[in-house]
Amino acid sequence: MPLEPVSLSLLIIAAFLAGVLNALAGGGSFLTLPALVFTGVPPVAANATGTAALLPGYLASAWACRDLIRAPAGLTLVGVILLGGVGGALGAFLLLATSDAAFGIIVPWLLLAATLLFALGPRLNRAPARRPGRPGGWGRAAVLGVCGYGGYFNGGMGIVMLAAFRLLGVEDLNAANGLKNLLSAVLTLIAVVIYALGGAVSWAQFPPMALAAVLGGLAGARLGRWLPPRVLHHGIVLVGAVTTLIFFLD
Repeated sequence: MPLEPVSLSLLIIAAFLAGVLNALAGGGSFLTLPALVFTGVPPVAANATGTAALLPGYLASAWACRDLIRAPAGLTLVGVILLGGVGGALGAFLLLATSDAAFGIIVPWLLLAATLLFALGPRLNRAPARRPGRPGGWGRAAVLGVCGYGGYFNGGMGIVMLAAFRLLGVEDLNAANGLKNLLSAVLTLIAVVIYALGGAVSWAQFPPMALAAVLGGLAGARLGRWLPPRVLHHGIVLVGAVTTLIFFLD
């Protein structure tokens, strides 16, 4: 069924701005999820479709940062990728097992948690990095848990990942950001495949949103060269807070 012009316009604008946000600092889900829900897509399908639409941007970011990617001490890059894939798959299967009614109840709380993570993000990133060493089972569990969260609902995922990498001893923020982009791409790719096989992606909305998100990502890369980080951070927190309030009042 063709999309109505108003709905199509809203989705394109939301996906474009989400691409901009993801290129700068993350938070695109604050826009794509509510836009899809408000245009009539059920909550679970809205989450899956929004994630699928943002996948090209994650892949492009991972490729752009490929020279910065290093595994944390005590882990191999292959091991990190495998943990990301398994975590993304577990989160995706959990989403498919969640009913629309249950996910509709959970979404406001997920948005609230993601908004708080963004608000606290600078403090988390300034926390002293753990001394490098073998992370053991807890380190692998942390990566697996973060990727599982991303496969289920990726709002605030980047902030959680950066904090986890700090705890794993990654002191270089650029290296941590490269790892974040790699894991985001891996877990999102796995999750989207599972969403698609489970019939959770609403394909009518996917092409225009994916194209708009890619264009937004390109625009965001340029915008990031002059936009003050503090202004961007406060803007994303404001968007998250308003979106969360709307879902709680709905």
